[in-house]
Amino acid sequence: MTREQIQILSRSLSQVEEQHPPQLVETHISWVLLTDQWAFKLKRPVKFDFLDFSTLDKRHYYCQEEVRLNNRITQGIYLGVVPVTETAEGLRLEGEGKIADYAVKMKRMDNSRQMDRLLDEGKVLPSHMVRLAEQLAAFHLCTDAIEEKPGMEAMKEDFTNLETVKSQVEKQLGKAAGREMDEQITFARALLDSLAPRLAERSRQGWVVDGHGDLHSRNIFLLPEPVIFDCIEFNPHFRQVDVLDELGFLCMDLDFHGARHLEEPLLQAYLRENPCISEDADWVIFSYYKWYRANVRLKVGALKAMQNGNAETESNVEEYWQLFTTYYHTLREEKV
Repeated sequence: MTREQIQILSRSLSQVEEQHPPQLVETHISWVLLTDQWAFKLKRPVKFDFLDFSTLDKRHYYCQEEVRLNNRITQGIYLGVVPVTETAEGLRLEGEGKIADYAVKMKRMDNSRQMDRLLDEGKVLPSHMVRLAEQLAAFHLCTDAIEEKPGMEAMKEDFTNLETVKSQVEKQLGKAAGREMDEQITFARALLDSLAPRLAERSRQGWVVDGHGDLHSRNIFLLPEPVIFDCIEFNPHFRQVDVLDELGFLCMDLDFHGARHLEEPLLQAYLRENPCISEDADWVIFSYYKWYRANVRLKVGALKAMQNGNAETESNVEEYWQLFTTYYHTLREEKV
């Protein structure tokens, strides 16, 4: 599919929707058409080192995987995979004719209940965190455990990949920031070496699971029953993680939104259901994962700034850098 074809699909949907014209949301790997009732997500025909949507068969497969994997967590949102077909009237979703592509069909959710928005509005309560933690713990307890030994070199490479945006960090924050980045990467590699025995033991104990992989507030709707959606389907390496990685990502995101006070009720409720922390080293691992997830968000923000520099993207780089360095200094104190 091309963007022009997506526009054709959007116009065809506008002919059958009752009230509002469809909205188009774009990312670097997908298009999402939002109607009054439904969301249709199509995968861009792209290939990167971490995903491959380059053929129709692969897009069909990953659409099916997206539905299967997300239905492990939340029921009634992911409704199935539907075809995009070539008809006499042009491209149509769920029509009859030659298949041109596939889309994941989802129930449209109330965007005003998206957790990131509620955090920015100061409307997320400790009670929300308790319900979310209970749902997340139940998911982690029933999903598959991954028995493979943690790949320590891969973890080091994942962290070190931040070097790809060093030029942007130095451009915005100065050469001193680049030197500190080098220092932090060196520290991270040594820290992972010291944590390797406990990480391996955690894997043997079943704490590495086939999880969500992208657990941040924009992928959560805070309804009476929280809705966790948009898990990573395209690369198991990003999804099969220690449960502390998932918790660390979500808690890092709370910090980013200035809601550190919500971490305690989240962790307390989660650990009551799934007691995955039993040693002091586990708390260090949790802190490491918060640091690592700030690393990833810093890299993503810097890449966006390199591609389309504006005040918002550059501000995100500065905010994530601040968080990243704060976690670093906290970890150094913990390891002293």
